[in-house]
Parts: sequence; C-alpha cells; structure tokens
Amino acid sequence: MSDKLLGEKLNAPAKEKRLNALKEFINNTGIQREGEWYTNNHVHTKYSFSPYSPSRVIYEAYMAGLDTVGIMDHDSLAGAQEFIEAGRILKIATTIGFEIRTDWSDTPFANARLNNPDQIGCAYICVHGIPHQNIGKAEKFLEEIRKARNERNRKMTAKLNEYIEDTELDFDRDIVPISYSECGGSITERHILYAFAKKIIEKTKTRKKLIKYLGGTLKLELDSEQTGYLEDEKNDTYDYDLLNILKKSFISRMYIDAEYPELIPVTQIIDFARKIGAIPAYAYLGDVEDSVTGDKKAQKFEDDYIDDLMKYNKEIGFDAVAYMPSRNSVKQLAKVKELCRKYELFQINGEDINQPRQSFICKELKDEEYIHLIDNTWALIGHEILATEDISKGMFSEKNRNEKLGKRIDTFSVHGFNFSNK
Repeated sequence: MSDKLLGEKLNAPAKEKRLNALKEFINNTGIQREGEWYTNNHVHTKYSFSPYSPSRVIYEAYMAGLDTVGIMDHDSLAGAQEFIEAGRILKIATTIGFEIRTDWSDTPFANARLNNPDQIGCAYICVHGIPHQNIGKAEKFLEEIRKARNERNRKMTAKLNEYIEDTELDFDRDIVPISYSECGGSITERHILYAFAKKIIEKTKTRKKLIKYLGGTLKLELDSEQTGYLEDEKNDTYDYDLLNILKKSFISRMYIDAEYPELIPVTQIIDFARKIGAIPAYAYLGDVEDSVTGDKKAQKFEDDYIDDLMKYNKEIGFDAVAYMPSRNSVKQLAKVKELCRKYELFQINGEDINQPRQSFICKELKDEEYIHLIDNTWALIGHEILATEDISKGMFSEKNRNEKLGKRIDTFSVHGFNFSNK
C-alpha cells in the first residue's frame, strides 16, 4: 500500500475503516520499530483542528519513533476511544485529555493577557489523564460548551464576511463539513479561516494569482518564507501554509470574545477535572518573539507576572503545568521549572501538533534540562491506568496527594512503563 493510500485510509470518514487501515498496515508490512524514548502529550486530531484522525495520529507518532502520545482536542473527547484502540493496535502507550478556554474575570488576572493571544482574562488549560470510565461524563459536559461556541462561530463567520466582500463564507455549507462536529468534534477559529483559505484557492486557481490576491485584494504583506511556500508547486500542504498567513492577519478582525456558557470560570473547570479523577494543568505559553508555527505574532504573555500566577495556580487547585520545550527559551523554562518545584506542580510536556509541517518529535527532551519530562509522561500514563481501575488510585487523589510529588512520580512512572510494556 502506498503512503498516500494509507494516509487516505487512516483519514477515512468512518472510524472502523480508519482502525482497519491501522491493522492492515501492521499485519501486512510487518514494520517493527524501536522507540526513542520521545513523548508528546498534546496532539490535536480532526475532532478539533488537525490534518490527522486519531488513528492517523497514532500512525504518525509510531513512525516518528514516539514511545507515547497523548490526544488533546479543544472542547472534545469524541476521538478518545478510537485513539486508545489505535494505540493498542500499534502497541504505543497513550494518554487522553482535552483543552479548554477558561474565564479568569473573578481572579487577580482578570485584566491580564494570560496564554490566549486573542482574549484578555481568558486562558487555555489542559485536562490530562482522564480515567476511561469518565470519558462519557466529560463528553456530556463539553457538549454544551461546543453548542455555545458554535453560536459565536456563526457570528465570527459573519464578521469575517465584512472583510471579504468578494468571497462569502456560509457556516453550514463551508465550515461545518470540514469539521468533525457532527460526530462530537469542535469547530474552532482555524476551521473558519481554513474554509476561507479553501475559497481563496478555488477562486484564484493558480499559485501566482493566489499570491497576487493576497497582496492586492487582501493587502497582506508576505515574507520570503511565506511566499516560497505558496510558490512551490510541489508543496501539497500549502492550504495549511495559507491558513497560517490568514490566522496571523485576520484573527483579530473576526474574533469575538467568548462568554459564559462557552467560557466557564477556571475554578469550576479545575473542580470538574478533579471530580472525574483527571489532572488540571495550566498551559504555559510565555512571551512570543518568533512563532515556531508561523501563526502567532510577537506578543507578551505571562512572563512579567509568572511568580504571582504560579502561586495563584497552586492556591486554586491546579496540579500541573504543561509546556513545550521547543517553543520557549532555556531562561523562560528554567523559571517555570523553578516555580513548579517550589509549588509541587507536576510538569507535563506537549508540542501542540495541529498542522502537517510540525514534527511529532521534541528533540529537546534528550537534553539534561528536560529529560525528566519522559519519566513524568510515564507517571501520567501510570496515573491514567490506575485511575481507570479506581479514581481513588490516581496520582492526585485525596488518598495520594499528600505524598511528596517526586515520590509519586517515581511510583507511577514505574507502573505506567511496566504496564504499557507487558
């Protein structure tokens, strides 16, 4: 089977066909690879925004040499069961969670730009290590949030149309079909702009006319790298490159602030995560100078008040901090690690994969400064396994949370590694 055909089968509309493609791959090719100890706990699928189905994520992680991989979709756990099953087929350890925006208006950081480039007093958090018996409970909770988000999505689509008079987007016709929303997935701002990118490609027909349209009609200034991607006739992911250009330029024009009931107070999300036996984690972004993914502009985030923020996070019940070693400076992450140790906050790595140019591998994990994150991932896996048996066995359960964090990490990482490698 060709790589292209396999990729298409792994992204087939039906879950059963995707899983069968994985079985066919491993049974027919006989490929067995040695992992390289790499981990990544923050990969998006088509159930939020990504080029990859849950089965395709497992395949990509397997081929990249990851030993473990974690699903982290926005406002959705609909891909979790497929992800778990796909991991079993290729014998790669998995963790499941979801990412969600939270309201900080009743906190000391109501007027601060936290880790959300688009909205003040609003932060992304990750809910990691969800016990499998509570997937349904979490999905029911997230369903109402997705409904509210779609009301705002419709308004943002209408607002974007004000800027693109010659290319009108229809939410139901153009945006819903490119999402997995009809089977429990979320629709994000990226979906709206990706639909816009598709319209531009359809309208302009050629790469040369596309570039002219961006500079002329949309008045966008492209740098040499962006122009190079769009000019390259062999570039089969240029729709995502175009999306990044549009996101960087148009998100501020179309964005409408999220409100309740889409945006839930952060303490309520923490309480819910703990109630289902999961691990609530603040997602550290840090000041951005040069965006690794090319879809963010230079902007200041938490670094000026990181001491106060981490202290407050511990006080309101966060158990962990998630961060991306490839996206921050050594100095930034040295400070984050120092504060995590001070407040006994569990450190989780994740590279936020949502587009095809991104590597599943974070090479920094082999550095002495970050190698502990590999053990932490196995501890996260151990937590998920044990909490699935009984949430009172989880790493942050009432029974276990008073034990020193370092000791818990040692215990749970051994269990996670041994169980996954039977």
